[in-house]
Amino acid sequence: MGVEARRLCAHAVAAAGAGASAKADVERAGTGERQAMKRGIALILSWLLAAPALADADGPMGYLQTHARSADPVTRLNWGLIAISVLVMVIITALLLAGMLRKRGHAPRDGNGMPEVMPDTGGASWIYIGTGVSGLVLFGVAIWVLMVLSAVAAPAGKPGLTIEVAGRQWWWEVRYLGSDVSKTLVTANEIHIPVGVPVHVRLVGGDVIHSFWIPKLAGKTDMIPGQTNTTWLQADKPGVYRGQCGEFCGAQHAHMALYVVAQDGPAFDAWMRAQLADPPVPAGGMALRGSQVFLEHCAVCHAVRGSLAGGRLGPDLTHLMSRATIAAGTLPNNLGNLEGWIANAQGIKPGSRMPPQNLSPEDLHAVTAYLQTLE
Repeated sequence: MGVEARRLCAHAVAAAGAGASAKADVERAGTGERQAMKRGIALILSWLLAAPALADADGPMGYLQTHARSADPVTRLNWGLIAISVLVMVIITALLLAGMLRKRGHAPRDGNGMPEVMPDTGGASWIYIGTGVSGLVLFGVAIWVLMVLSAVAAPAGKPGLTIEVAGRQWWWEVRYLGSDVSKTLVTANEIHIPVGVPVHVRLVGGDVIHSFWIPKLAGKTDMIPGQTNTTWLQADKPGVYRGQCGEFCGAQHAHMALYVVAQDGPAFDAWMRAQLADPPVPAGGMALRGSQVFLEHCAVCHAVRGSLAGGRLGPDLTHLMSRATIAAGTLPNNLGNLEGWIANAQGIKPGSRMPPQNLSPEDLHAVTAYLQTLE
């Protein structure tokens, strides 16, 4: 074999090897793409399967499961929008995967070896269909939103109760507005309402902007200083519903909780009668001494009806022991937490307006003994 022939054979072998290598690279790339596609499909399917389970995790601040006519229309709208979004994602993903998996032949080429321009195969019709369907869906959603806004704007019937809530740093003043002064009472950080009765809520801003939010009963409504906003609540079943300030209002914003206790009619009436009554006056012992310590150290900020304590800077403590928590949901209401809060509130809720009380152990025990009589 001559030199030229050997050179041509070497080139042919090299070309064949390069072709085989390129083919192998293409096959490996195709395999990698298919594996990546399978992983993506598995991820999407697992997310779709897990989403309902995650949504069913109904925590105290969950807003996708509500129990009130003042919130249910919004919840149904939320679920409807989630369903529409998931459906759109599924359709787009299915079309994308169909296009990726569809087998395609080699594009025809012209005399110069360039790919020929293919005639329209109907792809524009998909654009027209998608645009039309999207427009109809958005129009329907807009109508639905307007219906929901109308449904939650005001209760269907006349409110059976009016409450005024004022946001303070960082607690809630709750005032029940009766037809006369004798039926007006003030409490803090807890709202009691009768089940099935619409309640009109007047929202007053005290110091900075707060936001009244009971996720399972109503959406957020801002509380702005110098302005009165309104909302309404109507619980459909008894229970305790947690609320929270929904607008950042300072260092202890996260510790500004509120509880709404929905009770059946007789239980609510009994609670209201107990709240309207003045607490008993201590007759002697540790509680009597504690009432004197309270007047000396606490009466400037706190009020207790039926006594000389008439402060307005802090929560009204007339029936303190009827509340489940202290410090706006920060601590359970028990003897140990009461003593800790009185002794050093700044160590529990830094920045609050409750100053440290330099009480002797005897005075501390006495004042907590008095507070425990305020049921």
